[in-house]
Amino acid sequence: MSSTNPSSSTNVLFEALRLELRRGCLVVAVLAQLKSEQYGYTLRKSLSDDGLIIDESTLYPLLRRLESQGLLLSEWREENKRNKRFYRLSNSGAEVLGQLLDEWRRINSSIDRMVDPRTKDQSTTSNAPVSDRPQHHEILKES
Repeated sequence: MSSTNPSSSTNVLFEALRLELRRGCLVVAVLAQLKSEQYGYTLRKSLSDDGLIIDESTLYPLLRRLESQGLLLSEWREENKRNKRFYRLSNSGAEVLGQLLDEWRRINSSIDRMVDPRTKDQSTTSNAPVSDRPQHHEILKES
């Protein structure tokens, strides 16, 4: 008879769900960071400095995918005698980022109401858009 350690299976499940949650968050974070032009290494460092560690094997395919979707623009330039690919948000990317941040705030507001019933009274009675409500101004700090 084999017994499965419930803690071990819970940890495996948590890690799988955490990765799924992180994937969507990374897209928003990368788009937000690329409001100002950066190359891969500096982007990776700025994400890490803000608490989002990302491997190169995840970042570069994500950058290529976002560029192929028209959300990013890139160009090769020489800097310090090395060729580097610089990325920045396209106009379409800026529009999509705004939409994603609005959705992020709506989802966060809903989850806040589910987790903390005290927030229910504050947000369900307001006619103001979610992004205009005071408790939502610091949900995602953009830099």
